[in-house]
Amino acid sequence: MLPNVLTLSRIFSIPFIIGCFYVHSFAAHLIATVLFVVACLTDFFDGYFARQWKQVSAFGRFLDPVADKLLISTILLMLSGTGVITGVHLIAATIILAREIIVSGLRQFMSEMQLRVPVTKFAKWKTATQMLSVSCLLCSAMFPKIEMLKTAGLVFLWLAVVMTVFTGARYLKFGVVHMVDAE
Repeated sequence: MLPNVLTLSRIFSIPFIIGCFYVHSFAAHLIATVLFVVACLTDFFDGYFARQWKQVSAFGRFLDPVADKLLISTILLMLSGTGVITGVHLIAATIILAREIIVSGLRQFMSEMQLRVPVTKFAKWKTATQMLSVSCLLCSAMFPKIEMLKTAGLVFLWLAVVMTVFTGARYLKFGVVHMVDAE
């Protein structure tokens, strides 16, 4: 029960993060950043508690990656729309968003075939890197004079892109093999 509540809290935090970010004050940006970091922490704890308490469920397996994708994608769009992510770095955000859409479609297709692709540790590191990138970029909006925050966020964003492409290719390869077999 608690693992699913933590996962749902990640989804429900998104409008509050966005709302606070659009209030142009240090306190509101701080709240947005803290909410995002807490939401990211729930990603670790929902899985940890589900395994420890043997509460792994089909609903949780479905909802956890959806919550991650919604959180990261929405905040990347917000950061792009507000000019925190600009120029060539928009390509990185677009690649991450495109991969999430493709993988979601593949998951849907594979679930119809009763197939599951287990989440790898590398995919978990990819998500953590995306979360670290976005955390740095949110902080850079609070402290625009500390250029190192934005630089770190953008470096982690591009590192996340490399990991995103690698994990996305793994899903795509698995999906294509089963699509060909299904015909």
